[in-house]
Amino acid sequence: MDPITDLVQTMQIVGVVHARLEATAPWGLKREADVAEGTANDKHSADATSSPFHFAHFGMLSRGNCWLSVEGIPDPIPLAGGDCFLLAPGSSYTLRDNPRTRPRSFCEVAPKNGSQVIEYGGGGAPTTIISGWFRFCATCVKPLTRLLPPLILVRADQAQSLALHTTLSMLASEMAEPAPGAGLIVNRLADLLFIHSIRAYIESQLESRKSGLLRAIFDRQIGVALKSMHEKVEHPWTVESLAAACGMSRSAFAVRFKELVGETPLEYLTSWRMQKATGLLHKGDKKLFEVAKSVGYDSDAAFSKAFKRVFGVAPREYRRNATGAS
Repeated sequence: MDPITDLVQTMQIVGVVHARLEATAPWGLKREADVAEGTANDKHSADATSSPFHFAHFGMLSRGNCWLSVEGIPDPIPLAGGDCFLLAPGSSYTLRDNPRTRPRSFCEVAPKNGSQVIEYGGGGAPTTIISGWFRFCATCVKPLTRLLPPLILVRADQAQSLALHTTLSMLASEMAEPAPGAGLIVNRLADLLFIHSIRAYIESQLESRKSGLLRAIFDRQIGVALKSMHEKVEHPWTVESLAAACGMSRSAFAVRFKELVGETPLEYLTSWRMQKATGLLHKGDKKLFEVAKSVGYDSDAAFSKAFKRVFGVAPREYRRNATGAS
């Protein structure tokens, strides 16, 4: 299994919200990061500590033109018909007809009648944006921020945009006229949309321009170590055995890995083992010692200690919260 597949499969999207913005100039809408994070927490949350869900935002400009401003990116980005974008969790962003237009909060114009159509603006030139939010539990935020850049932008003339447009059109259709099984189809389409966005980013970037975990995954040597850990997360890996798999000395491997990934090989391995464990605990069909063994621990005591160190809660309590058990 390649690391990207493993990452996406493990970080299951637990919900998707979809809307269509019908805007007329002048118009401007802003979403703050703290608002975007929301306050959703119920007993079925996959986050044992009842933290808010986190959202990755996506959009496709289907008509007109507009400008996208993202916190941390210095200049506004012009968007034209067919352009798609994906914003990492925790992003503040603004969409508007002109960089000089003063924006209002999305919350102020959100429809109160349950409609999925937002109509806003001054009556001038029209713009239509299909947009939505992928909802992830809080435990997924760290691997998500490792994998995603702040913004993935796919222009309409890029070869990869066809798959995105097709998936978005199907998603819009399913949510516009719900039919039996629509919820399941919507979640599957959300998975596809997320993967297509990442794939488009990968295929449109030179390796030298990739950053963070993606750069490490595509590194000729460190990529081998990451692939090894993701393929056999339960294996008793050591820095020495991972360095040997890469054909590097122990010291050179340790330095290069931390330079690209941002933490030591064993820190990364522990973190990913715990991430895999959350999925197994959420399913609830394995005993604790079976979960521990599946992610490389000989005893549930050692596993529990590591899990609590990473997530701040014992795995048994995590499972109770995740499955809604009393």
